[in-house]
Amino acid sequence: MPYGKKNEHRGVMQKMALTNTQQDQIQTKASQNLWSGILFGVGFVGFIDEAVFHQLLHWHHFYDKSTTAAGLVSDGLFHALSFFATIASSFMMAALKQAQAFRFRRWLGGIFLGAGIFQLYDGIVQHKMMRLHQIRYNVDIMPYDVGWNVLAALLIIIGIGLARVNQKQRSSKARA
Repeated sequence: MPYGKKNEHRGVMQKMALTNTQQDQIQTKASQNLWSGILFGVGFVGFIDEAVFHQLLHWHHFYDKSTTAAGLVSDGLFHALSFFATIASSFMMAALKQAQAFRFRRWLGGIFLGAGIFQLYDGIVQHKMMRLHQIRYNVDIMPYDVGWNVLAALLIIIGIGLARVNQKQRSSKARA
């Protein structure tokens, strides 16, 4: 093989390796956008749950199987966890923006996914399996449970739709 052809081949291979590295970085950033949104969604819905159902309506505490004091402590821990999820999301978003890799639709899809996953986990695992608390007491709980879990499923479907639309747009741009 002539000298020029060998170097040309090496240059093509280096470009292909760089392209693979860039693709890995793009995939990592896309994943970080999604996870940042998921954390924000978990934190935001946790905040709404805490503020509305625990504090304003007094329907339940995070843990209702003990004293009111224990319920308030469990609410505080739940609120702190929600807050930390939101803060972690904010740091991830700032890093993505600094790297000019922030994708709003993918992040928004993550928010809906996080909100829906949290709500479905709360409705099925915490309410029914672990019986930490119910949505509301001294009423027919079935309409509340159905509404809670249907809303969770809708949030998840919207989140998947937004994340996939963004991923398809990114894939078509990469091919062009």
